[in-house]
Amino acid sequence: MRLERREGTASAGLILAPLTAVVFTLVVSAALVLWAGAPVGRTYSLLLQGAFGSVFAWSETLTRATPLILCGLAVSVAFRARLFNIGAEGQLYAGALAAVVVGGGGADEALGRAPELHFAVMTVCSALAGAAVLLGPAWLKIRLGVDEVVTTLLLNFIVLLLVSAMLDGPMKDPAAMGWPQSVAIAPDLELSKLVERTRVHTGLLWALTSALMLWVMLRSTVLGFDIRALGAQARAAAFAGVPPQRTMLWVALISGSLAGLAGAIEVAGRTSYLTLDMSPGYGYSGIVIAMLAGLHPLGVVVAGVFVAGVLVGADSMSRALGVPTYLADVIVAVALLSVLVSGTLTRYRVVRR
Repeated sequence: MRLERREGTASAGLILAPLTAVVFTLVVSAALVLWAGAPVGRTYSLLLQGAFGSVFAWSETLTRATPLILCGLAVSVAFRARLFNIGAEGQLYAGALAAVVVGGGGADEALGRAPELHFAVMTVCSALAGAAVLLGPAWLKIRLGVDEVVTTLLLNFIVLLLVSAMLDGPMKDPAAMGWPQSVAIAPDLELSKLVERTRVHTGLLWALTSALMLWVMLRSTVLGFDIRALGAQARAAAFAGVPPQRTMLWVALISGSLAGLAGAIEVAGRTSYLTLDMSPGYGYSGIVIAMLAGLHPLGVVVAGVFVAGVLVGADSMSRALGVPTYLADVIVAVALLSVLVSGTLTRYRVVRR
């Protein structure tokens, strides 16, 4: 058995491939639901209602989707240039740490008590902190050929250990009753709510704007062309005049900045302080979202809302039926594998020797 590239892909195949992936995901998940002893229809109904059945459900889904979209964008732009960034989780925490350092109540005197300037400085520092975490592995890849998958993955643990040391040391909130959390940022720096009496905040607009700007950049600028050419074939791109090393550094700067911005927005929009459990794996989920979206910035928005809806709806489903919330992880994982397989089969056909 071998794979042979198709000469052309029919439009019907492009439509049927994702639909087939969705149906396969629902069938596999239904088998697990039946194994858990719960009714399939009721389970899926509660999953949808918990994620999209009310204003409160939508607000929780969009709140969860905000950091997922930003991390998905960070991964997608890096993967476009074949810079395999597995460290979005560490970059998110680096951005959150920078936000707390700059946005702490003692920093407003140095900035003249101007909330707009203070917020701008805080977000820029968070983006630069996330970028700095990724620029190191990118430089090692360019200069020494070091595998960035290993370096970015290991940097996640290094950043988390640094955050833990800071939360147990100089940045520990003395009013936290011994709990390892940082001091809160100044109240003027917290993001406003999009809907009253919900948790959804204006950070969602930041995420949507970032997706639109990234799509325009990749589609309509010289840097975007260089990124796409570098990802398609690095040697051919270099032969055509694309500077591979400079482009790779730009990609690392953009990708790390987006993940660092996700950390700042989580602090300013949801928690107002930093803890070690602030992220339930947003950086790792960004990899899944980017792959589900086919590395398309606008598709990342849809995939981010889908993954957030599954995770939020699973909580409601679990409380009502006793089905483990791990079913949400299975649904996301099977959906990813199904999309990858169906996408491959639209471009290749299986040939028996």
